[in-house]
Amino acid sequence: MYAVIETGGKQYQVKEGDILFIEKLEAEGEITFDKVIIVGKDNGVTVGAPYVDGASVKATLLKNGKAKKITVFTYKPKKHIKRKMGHRQPYSQVRIEAINA
Repeated sequence: MYAVIETGGKQYQVKEGDILFIEKLEAEGEITFDKVIIVGKDNGVTVGAPYVDGASVKATLLKNGKAKKITVFTYKPKKHIKRKMGHRQPYSQVRIEAINA
């Protein structure tokens, strides 16, 4: 069984036992994703309009962290204008425990 969930403005296809890196969530312990778009089973697929009624995905928050630093460098040629910045994107690591359809 698999499901497609929406969180943080993105969509993810998940199965039980998967470990995902998603946009940072302000939560602790167990998380429930209610925005389930598709649920796939052995006998077929259920598609929501826009979400599947009564479907949810339970996950456990493993940790919150920051990704590796990237360098952002902007400049304007021939104007002696340049700017160097860094950015570390925050994330949450979750493990999918159950898909309830």
